[in-house]
Amino acid sequence: MSNSKDAVRKVLDQVKADNRTSLTAPEGKLVCDAYGIPVPKEGVAKSAGEAGKMASSMGFPVVMKIVSPDILHKTEAGGVIVGLKTADEAEKAYETILGNAKKYKSDAKIEGVQVQQMLAGGTEVIVGSITDGSFGKLVAFGLGGVLVEVLKDITFRLAPATKEDALSMLDGIQAHEILKGVRGGEPVNRTALADVIVKVSQLVTDFPEIVELDLNPVFATPKDATAADVRIVVDFAYVPKPKPRPTEEIVAAMNRIMQPKAVAVVGASAEDGKIGNSVMKNLINGGYKGDIYPIHPKAAEILGYKAYKSVKDVPGVIDVAVFAIPAKFVTAALTECGEKKIPGAVLIPSGFAEAGAPELQAEIVEVGKKYDIRLMGPNIYGFYYTPANLCATFCTAYDVKGHAALSSQSGGIGMAIIGFSRSAKMGVSAIVGLGNKSDIDEDDLLAFFEQDPNTNLIAQHCEDLKDGRAFAEAAKRVSKKKPVVVLKAGRTSAGAKAASSHTGALAGNDRIYEDVFKQSGVIRARSLRQLLEFARGVPVLPTPKGENVLIITGAGGSGVLLSDSCVDNGLSLMSMPPDLDAAFRKFIPPFGAAGNPVDITGGEPPITYVNTVKLGLSDERIHALILGYWHTIVTPPMVFARNMVEVKKEMEAKGFVKPMVASLAGDVEVEEAAEYLYQNGIPAYAYSTELPVEVLGAKYKWARGAGLL
Repeated sequence: MSNSKDAVRKVLDQVKADNRTSLTAPEGKLVCDAYGIPVPKEGVAKSAGEAGKMASSMGFPVVMKIVSPDILHKTEAGGVIVGLKTADEAEKAYETILGNAKKYKSDAKIEGVQVQQMLAGGTEVIVGSITDGSFGKLVAFGLGGVLVEVLKDITFRLAPATKEDALSMLDGIQAHEILKGVRGGEPVNRTALADVIVKVSQLVTDFPEIVELDLNPVFATPKDATAADVRIVVDFAYVPKPKPRPTEEIVAAMNRIMQPKAVAVVGASAEDGKIGNSVMKNLINGGYKGDIYPIHPKAAEILGYKAYKSVKDVPGVIDVAVFAIPAKFVTAALTECGEKKIPGAVLIPSGFAEAGAPELQAEIVEVGKKYDIRLMGPNIYGFYYTPANLCATFCTAYDVKGHAALSSQSGGIGMAIIGFSRSAKMGVSAIVGLGNKSDIDEDDLLAFFEQDPNTNLIAQHCEDLKDGRAFAEAAKRVSKKKPVVVLKAGRTSAGAKAASSHTGALAGNDRIYEDVFKQSGVIRARSLRQLLEFARGVPVLPTPKGENVLIITGAGGSGVLLSDSCVDNGLSLMSMPPDLDAAFRKFIPPFGAAGNPVDITGGEPPITYVNTVKLGLSDERIHALILGYWHTIVTPPMVFARNMVEVKKEMEAKGFVKPMVASLAGDVEVEEAAEYLYQNGIPAYAYSTELPVEVLGAKYKWARGAGLL
């Protein structure tokens, strides 16, 4: 590979020496040749005989063009002839072009005639690359031609891309059927196309100064894929983001912050209504068992704890300092934390970058770097870590322990997480505020929660990712072990900078997030409610062993809506084998409908639900069940719920463990029934056919991404 790198380096050095920001077409061809990216064969002939020979070795048809620095408008000068099919035609064309050029401008300096292979047919596609502020180098793929501008049907992956990534891109556009050949069209050579994508992604990774690249169009045929036009834009000042810290280093600091043996409260107060007072009370009333050191310039003690003027006066080791002082005093107090060798600071105060004071934020970041203090915030509500009974926050104390770790960039969303978790009795291991993310961000949390035995799912709300690439790399690793759910706020790309390439112009910011999340195994939540429901429901469900989903319903209408939801959430409704169909029919009235959904009809006693669900759980061909319950006098809501929980337990004892969700249609009593089912391992929702299927769909997305299916 070093020879090919040298060839590209030589071209780029010339571009740099000329102070240019883009490559000429011949330079683009040299770069493509160096990396084995197929481009049309071409050469410059100095005589008619040479033109004939050149054309024959390339293969016909060819196009011929005058090469002259004095003739800019080649066509106008009669200097272009297309579709030449024999050596004889090529020789004649040479003479014609030369004659036309002389007539057009008698003193033109003529360097010869370019002979170029003409690309025959195929499907036009785009392969390109852009440089994103957060994710760095991305490779892109879409259909070429006019439609790409209108439909913006394009897909992205982080570069360098693997062959699997590249093949997934071919299926990742809406018009992917076209590549398989429709209406008599021929299918493209997928391997050849994937190979072009991989090589482009390697090229831009090896040469970060290539900030935009377009191969448009690439002609994809059953035989090969060739780039007809190459456009490369460079920026020699571009510097990629520095590598993130090693994971071990992140985890060592995060462990001390999240599970401290001693906490200092900078700005602790005995006065009700002060933030420093709330933080103290939450630490004490939350049941934290470590040492608490209030820091206050004058007080001798606060809320029964000995107070100190500075963290430096505290005799013992301090693991984390929680700040509850105005922004302007933070730098000085943080410096003292550095001198005390405190590894973490939780910065509650606002009044930094979010309030138009970026210089104040830059100052604390410098102090953090100098003393190696990890900073959480500023402008946050603090954080909770329930296994340690730690409420390092001014919000309400929280004590419902569980295994979901949630984080939010916004305080308001943080409060919504607390409220929902309390109301839904959803236990959490942690709730963390990230605020301005001056230092600690989503990937630091992923590294901590990945190895935290108290956490089995991570759900994050974010408005932006400071270092999208570091996040993607962490998420790819973590999501193999634990589900990672992300609610990305700000789906509109008003902030995206205008780009000069096609690929750049098509890069809607949200499309990039969508594709990189998919590539990293992240489950994307579409709404706050969905983020919370996934955090609650996904860990409750066992991992499915296959793709076959079956619906059993007492209401035909629910069955149809549940089927729609399955399609929306990428679940596959099992096609019912005849023997299984016959087995279900034994339990349901003749006017009921077997097949999938199994419609047992509304007037059935509890035993019909019991028998059909038992069959669904025991048959190995079925991998997940969706129940549609309809409130009737014959089978009241709580009777249904108790029966289902009993069946589930009975079948589990026999070794049949499958994910099961339920949708309950009925009067208000269905709310209690749904809650009872949920507490017993069956995520259930009153009045919704969408939510239960979305939760099951999220579990499937994770299982597929983690390679468990």
